[in-house]
Amino acid sequence: MMSSCWQITFSPQEQPQEDFLSFLEDFFEVSAQNYDDSGKDEYIGYCSGNFDEQQMLVAAQNISLPPYKIEKLESENWLKDYVIKFAPFEIADFLIYGIHETTQPNTNKIPIQIYAATAFGSDHQTTRCCLQAISDLFHQNYKAKKILDVGTGSGILSLGAANLWKTASIYAVDIDEEAVLVTQSNAQNNSLDQQIFVAQSNGYQSDLVQQNKPYDLILANILARPLLDMAPNTASSLKKGGYCILSGFVEDQANWIIDSHQEYGLQLIKLYEIDNWRAALMQKV
Repeated sequence: MMSSCWQITFSPQEQPQEDFLSFLEDFFEVSAQNYDDSGKDEYIGYCSGNFDEQQMLVAAQNISLPPYKIEKLESENWLKDYVIKFAPFEIADFLIYGIHETTQPNTNKIPIQIYAATAFGSDHQTTRCCLQAISDLFHQNYKAKKILDVGTGSGILSLGAANLWKTASIYAVDIDEEAVLVTQSNAQNNSLDQQIFVAQSNGYQSDLVQQNKPYDLILANILARPLLDMAPNTASSLKKGGYCILSGFVEDQANWIIDSHQEYGLQLIKLYEIDNWRAALMQKV
């Protein structure tokens, strides 16, 4: 990925179907999502070398592709320049900065270095909400010994939790193999690989998740529909009195998410807001 590439930007007019999202992951070397508060997000696929539009259309022949545009990006390192580069930012107890930074920024906060690669979301509003919630829970003197991070992505929430609850065991899982590799790399780079255990898992299904429940804290920064589908497992995997931090949904979906988890014995403690995005801190009663 050290040369120029092609960028294909899709602009759905409504929430895309799962088959389109799966196509993005399968067809392109790297895929990303540009979030927008209006709910009309852009979805981007990257291909190095030559790009054949007809080949893409054949691969997606059973999928209704949204409108798209094709651009060629000239760069010696397109992955760094166009995909994973984000400015350092501070939130709660943490300073997050990218592996592309040549020096660690000056800070009195906990520094966490992230190589996002194809596991995106490190600088998204929902990530910031979750990191704030993690910090708040820690400063309320909550003791977490076992933590589960479902849909870990780059592992950023696991890294934040590990830096606060230094004796906790943290289990980070993702359905995407690339996210697992990125999280393992980030844990090693931040000297937290002895505390964070990573595995590929479709939600709660893996042996790693099942063998270590119940959890004191569950982190799930994913999307609204998977949160709803996994609500029963989230509740059953939490110990009584334990907390979960749920995010990846917008204002209009908040009651939907909260109500679905209340049906399984969770109560809302606090709702975090950044722009149109939300994160819910809930407790099993």
